[in-house]
Amino acid sequence: MNDHSDHDHWLTRASTIRRLWIGSIVVLAATVLMDLAIDHHPHFGLDGTFGFGAWFGFAACVAMIVFAKALGAILKRPDTYYDS
Repeated sequence: MNDHSDHDHWLTRASTIRRLWIGSIVVLAATVLMDLAIDHHPHFGLDGTFGFGAWFGFAACVAMIVFAKALGAILKRPDTYYDS
């Protein structure tokens, strides 16, 4: 066993990380399931679908990451750009 396990910060322990993942998944699943108890008043039709906030937020996050990666590839300069 690791000698430093007693001195590790509680957020770096594997057991704590696992509990945080499980807790986060439970909270997110409960939040999406609570969508069943809400009376929706959609403006565009699509925003009345089950779990709209969850899947739209995920899709927006993925789109931002893809856009940032593409922009980074376009704006990338060589390592020697500022060398004279």
